[in-house]
Amino acid sequence: MDSDQNPELTLPPQEQMRQRRLAKLGGSNAASSNPKADEAAKPEAASSSSTPSTSASASTNTDKQTQPSSESGQPTSLPSRQNSINPQSASPNLTPQTKPSSQLGTKNKTESAMSTTGDSGNIKTSNTKRLASPIDRGPAPPSKKVHIAKEENLEDWSSRVLGDIFRVTLDENRATDNRGALTYLPELRAELEQSGEPIKLTSSSIDSAILEAAKHVPTSKPLMEYLLPCWKRVVRATKPPRPPPPEKEAVLSEAKRLCMSNCIFALTMPEYFGRDPNPDHDALVPYLLRNHDNEDGICYDFFSEAVSRIPEDDSIASIFTEAMVTMSKQLSKTDMNGDYKPYMNCLISFSRYPLLLTALAEHPDFLVKPSADMTKEQIALSSENQTILGPFFRISPLQLEVTKTYFGSPRTMNPNHIQTSQSSLQMTLKAYQSDLTGITNALVRASQTSRNNTLDWFAFALNSNHKRRALQVKVNDVASDGFMVNLTAVLDQLCQPFMDATFSKIDKIDVDYLRRNPRVDMSDETKLNADQATSDEFYKTRLPGSSNFISEVFFLTLAAHHYGLGATNAKLKDLDKDIKYIEKVIKQMEEELSKIRGAAAVCLSLPASWAAFTDLEENAFQIQLAEQRLKTAVGSLEKYMALKFAIEGVVLDSSMQTTSLQFMRYVAVWLLRVASGTNYKPGVAFKLPLSANQPDAFSCLPEYALQDVVENFKFVFRFKPDILMSAVGEEIITLCIAFLRSSEYIRNPYLKSSLVTLLFSGTWPIYHFTKGVLGDMLVGSHFANEHLLHSLMKFYIECEHSGVSSAFYDKFNIRFEIFQVIKCIWPNSVYMEQLSKESKVNRQFFVQFVNLLLNDATYLLDEALTKLVKIHDYQKQLHDNKLSAEDKEKIKTDLEAAEQQCQSWMQLVNDTMGMMKLFTEALRDAFTMPEIVTRLAGMLNYNLESLVGPKRSNLKVEDAKKYHFDPKTLLSDFIDIYLNLGSKDAFIDAVAADGRSYKLENFETASKLLHKSLQKPPELVAAWNALTEKFTEAKKRLDQAELDLGEIPDEFEDPLMGDLMTDPVILPSKNIVDRSTIVQQLLSNPLDPFTRKPMTINDVTPADDLRMRIEQWKSERIKAAKPKAIGEVMDTTAG
Repeated sequence: MDSDQNPELTLPPQEQMRQRRLAKLGGSNAASSNPKADEAAKPEAASSSSTPSTSASASTNTDKQTQPSSESGQPTSLPSRQNSINPQSASPNLTPQTKPSSQLGTKNKTESAMSTTGDSGNIKTSNTKRLASPIDRGPAPPSKKVHIAKEENLEDWSSRVLGDIFRVTLDENRATDNRGALTYLPELRAELEQSGEPIKLTSSSIDSAILEAAKHVPTSKPLMEYLLPCWKRVVRATKPPRPPPPEKEAVLSEAKRLCMSNCIFALTMPEYFGRDPNPDHDALVPYLLRNHDNEDGICYDFFSEAVSRIPEDDSIASIFTEAMVTMSKQLSKTDMNGDYKPYMNCLISFSRYPLLLTALAEHPDFLVKPSADMTKEQIALSSENQTILGPFFRISPLQLEVTKTYFGSPRTMNPNHIQTSQSSLQMTLKAYQSDLTGITNALVRASQTSRNNTLDWFAFALNSNHKRRALQVKVNDVASDGFMVNLTAVLDQLCQPFMDATFSKIDKIDVDYLRRNPRVDMSDETKLNADQATSDEFYKTRLPGSSNFISEVFFLTLAAHHYGLGATNAKLKDLDKDIKYIEKVIKQMEEELSKIRGAAAVCLSLPASWAAFTDLEENAFQIQLAEQRLKTAVGSLEKYMALKFAIEGVVLDSSMQTTSLQFMRYVAVWLLRVASGTNYKPGVAFKLPLSANQPDAFSCLPEYALQDVVENFKFVFRFKPDILMSAVGEEIITLCIAFLRSSEYIRNPYLKSSLVTLLFSGTWPIYHFTKGVLGDMLVGSHFANEHLLHSLMKFYIECEHSGVSSAFYDKFNIRFEIFQVIKCIWPNSVYMEQLSKESKVNRQFFVQFVNLLLNDATYLLDEALTKLVKIHDYQKQLHDNKLSAEDKEKIKTDLEAAEQQCQSWMQLVNDTMGMMKLFTEALRDAFTMPEIVTRLAGMLNYNLESLVGPKRSNLKVEDAKKYHFDPKTLLSDFIDIYLNLGSKDAFIDAVAADGRSYKLENFETASKLLHKSLQKPPELVAAWNALTEKFTEAKKRLDQAELDLGEIPDEFEDPLMGDLMTDPVILPSKNIVDRSTIVQQLLSNPLDPFTRKPMTINDVTPADDLRMRIEQWKSERIKAAKPKAIGEVMDTTAG
């Protein structure tokens, strides 16, 4: 009896017998409350009135009927047979008060009246036939015996079907049927006989039948081995081709309900069946792992029925969650080589039911609960190994043993085989990650609790693995690459719904997320442009309210790319280094082993008399030891190579990188919106420079917010450029230009330089894009036309003093990339006009840029040409046969070092000279400014002598192209620069005034080389000769002026340059130098040359008194020299 129903009166046994007898006579048919059942019972009563009917007993209980519960969704249930059995004669453990089945799944019981009917599947014959007319009558056919099928009444049908479902019988002589063995139920038969009921299985006797049948199951065998096949049969019976009549449907529904109830009892209350608890038997795990279609596997109908009862019975949820916990622990011990699919299929089945997912998310093992005694390393690994979801996310082809399966012999695998294995790996991983995404998506949609706990799980895994981005990290101290890559891939997919091409939902990403109790912990991360104290102060103030789901997922995905996929991408570089190192070690080991074997062979070849002087055992031991070391080294090499191939296969998957790039585009646009305080979207104008008042919300963002964008695009530009053609937009160009133009928004110089690298990578030719993926946009974009050149020049200057220890050498690589971008965009005349404008409007800025360009050219040419001289000497020495082997080896080592340096310097020289050639051709006036022209002329003269002077033979080396050295091209560039500026008098005078390097014979030699070696056209040679004549005339004039001035007084001489000052100024240190000298000094180094204290040109004071005295002295000297010069001319004429 249900606890929520009123007690009902039970008839005495005598009265029950009387009612059953009346039913046999059909006297109670009028009491039936089911008209359809009455109608169905009529033909049965006419044909076989002696068949027992249940309609009478059903009619006596019509007052108990209630409507089905809308909450549980359970089918209408039949009356419990305990109401018609004498309690005194029944077994004590079968009474309504002690049977849990009377309470389980029947919160709102509905008892349906049953009446007899025929089986809808039987063939029926009709007695109403048309009588044959005389015309129809012909010769009498042979008489045939007509067999009329006897229709099966409801009781017979119920007994047959229920016996077939539960494989039981009440007939002790019927031990089998066409399906196999049947279990005889003597106790139930005796009970029915005692109560006077028909010896048939009915809906009211199902529970007793199941209970007695369960007693016959051996204790060594789980009850579910019996009950699950019963469930499968009852489910099949409820799904016939044609819907059964309501009364039969009610019987099947009751059978289904009670079968499920007993399944639950078997798992939660084995004592009910007289069994002791047994963890191996009282669990769903084995059945969940089997296929749904197996007789002993859990099907979706089982899931649905069980889940529908969770609101009424809390124990049901725990059955499933504990099973999943057990399966998760089992899965943690396997990898992708193992049988992981049943576990995943089971979790996928769970994901169909929100109630199960909510219960799973509420389980204590769903989230990590760190204890005080856990180390940081244990906490970092806990999400992967100690949570329910962790082992599922851990399965990956990046697991060490799995990499060996895909790449069995990596040292000998050919590229095609490697690519095939990587393709197979990608397909497997893609399918697996798709399943993980579906499960995660279901978790975040199941309920608010499930969503919050799932986001907490992701956040903890990320927050505890910051060490993955450390410079030195042990693999076993952090979560695995496979786990973190899967986590990143799933989060990427969660972002897909709001990452549309129009950025319509980018407003949903809350800039104040990190100030509203964020799940993402970035307190220990370096900020974009704020120190720790400033950041702590900013985030100390918490804002009210909660963050939306889009913001949560956005910041979790951003962190996942940094600690997950980004860290795995970076691992490729380390693997390359390790592989090269081990290969070098193996080569040395093989050489050493060869020597040991050679020595052993010599010992074996010696006469027996020498045996006493050899130690063959020692040689054998050394060979064995060397072979073992070599084997270990080869094993390590193959492990690293297999891991490298596997990582490449994972991270180079086109679909994964396309999704990743799409997310990074959103991050780029979001960063620009935060930095500018505008609602920027691609296609909307973006104003530069950015405000001088930097938003704290931007400055205090973690540095990886921008770093991840840049690194991701750089990685794709290098390894998967083909996907960029459809995945890149103007926002990347805007991002790079904006933060190069307003570089003060970013503190890290390496991060700023990576923006240049990103632009440079976008100019690499690919397919039909000769200017790369970004080249055409850089040339044609209005935003780039307006701001790109200034931004590149600004950073060219800024990288001179980045403040890091390697700044001196880093700047050359940065400037090389800047040159490549400028060469790409230079064909657009707009950029030439922009450069001219800079030279006029921002004169100081332009002068500083050109000065650094000259500094680089001077230094690089000096280093490169010096290394060429050394290479020339080393190569010459190696041809000396008198050198010992040891000396030759040393010279070879020195030669290799010089070659590596020369290759780097010479490549930079070629690009620097190429830039100067472009600029001087376009901006003659700008490059002949007083602040520039003297240094430019000196640099040109000095290097011209190196190329054409008497020592030029020292630059001749074997295979000059190996070092990117082409003396003809380099000399041609120098001559072009001379000719570009040759029309300016200031340049002519500066070249001639260069007392250190100007030599007429160098220009004459160059003229000969132009004609003979370079084979330049005659008009160019004539122009060069005319320019040489101008230099000669200017030299004579300047020399005469110097003679006229004579000895310069010390007080008028520049203390740094030794020249006559023309515009003396007083420095903060009170020292006096010429203005041009200090300008040159400050362009290279903004320090007082005497005290090394910071200063600018604005700190100097004109020394007007000294300048006036210099001018007066100079005027007097020239005035005195004129009569003398005239006299000399007259004397010469007279002579």
